Amino acid sequence: MLLLLLLVFVALPLYTVLSGQAPLGRDYRSADRSSAGIAPRAENTPEAVVQVYHARALNWRGIFGVHTWIATKPEDAPEYLVHQVIGWRLYRGLSSVVSIPGIPDGRWFGNEPTLVAELRGEQAAQAIPRIIDAVASYPYANEYKVWPGPNSNTFMAYIGRQVPELRMDLPATAIGKDYPINGSLLDRTPSGTGYQLSMLGVLGVAMGREEGFELNLLGLNFGVDFVNPALRLPFIGRIGVGEH
Repeated sequence: MLLLLLLVFVALPLYTVLSGQAPLGRDYRSADRSSAGIAPRAENTPEAVVQVYHARALNWRGIFGVHTWIATKPEDAPEYLVHQVIGWRLYRGLSSVVSIPGIPDGRWFGNEPTLVAELRGEQAAQAIPRIIDAVASYPYANEYKVWPGPNSNTFMAYIGRQVPELRMDLPATAIGKDYPINGSLLDRTPSGTGYQLSMLGVLGVAMGREEGFELNLLGLNFGVDFVNPALRLPFIGRIGVGEH
């Protein structure tokens, strides 16, 4: 048991730092927020587009988890809207939920984004109004906690449940994705392909086609993806097919 605890709470966090997954000491004022070149340029893409991304959080928070966001571009729109939860906005008396024109695949304070889900064309066009409705109805717009939630990953999981065609498979490092909506014990997984049982986001279990099997202990997720064989681990994420 002691060796297991050392592995989880020492070796895995240390690996995220030494491997460069979670760089430390970045100044948020000068960190790179430019496009990673993943998203199609709006001016060259007439079709509707929806994309979901995650990237390591800034500095020490990145050791533990990721920040997630969703970008939408209706048909023939000249720009993307980026929808996300940003906790510090609450200190200014603002909603934590923000939807503004922006770079859909921007680096999160220097950390590279990973594409989680994407819709194009008619499927995206039909989903966008429902995404906008989900953004507007998010119940924790005036609350934010890094752990165990509600946070940016709680927000993204909520959108995934409202728009299941996204099949949003959030990584094990998306701490807060299991935080229950309105205190419910049972809910669909963020991908909409299964169900989860969660007690305040700190203890639970989930099973879904996209997520596979996941066990949540104190907000840390341990799991196995059976469809695309991989381990899903806290701190380091996914090891196996389609690593992210």
